[in-house]
Amino acid sequence: MFAIGDLIIYSGHGLCRINDIRERSFLGETKMYYELQPVENHAQLKISIPVDNEKVVMLELLDEQDANAILETFKRPGVEWIDNPNLRLRTYSDIVNKGDRNEIAKVVNTLIRMKNETEFRGKKLDPRDYKLLNDVKSILFKELAMSLKTTFDEINTEIMKMIKRV
Repeated sequence: MFAIGDLIIYSGHGLCRINDIRERSFLGETKMYYELQPVENHAQLKISIPVDNEKVVMLELLDEQDANAILETFKRPGVEWIDNPNLRLRTYSDIVNKGDRNEIAKVVNTLIRMKNETEFRGKKLDPRDYKLLNDVKSILFKELAMSLKTTFDEINTEIMKMIKRV
């Protein structure tokens, strides 16, 4: 169980702080809920998630050692490219939704490499791939930056250097 003040990664919202843990009643059922606040949310979005919800991925922030290990994965190829765009989106989204950062990094790695390759040929990445890349990259790189006490831009620059070296 998480505690008030913990920083976590919460599915599509990324880095969130647990502001409170409280009982709430909904449809006659009372449960304990985490009250989350996305760290970079300027509209003051608040999210309530049942503490016992197993369908929602909430992860502890990476420690420095794990963050460095994930950075190292960008020196190697990512996941296998799938030519069928629908199957690719479904497969890559399933990987992301499981919450394994090493596997997520491989998906981001593959999508960055394919984006670079298609742009080199004067084309654009499929819009669905582009959206998935931007959404997942934003969450992963911000988490790496927080864990390594640096910035998103520094993480992005370092990863781009690693990818170009391979």
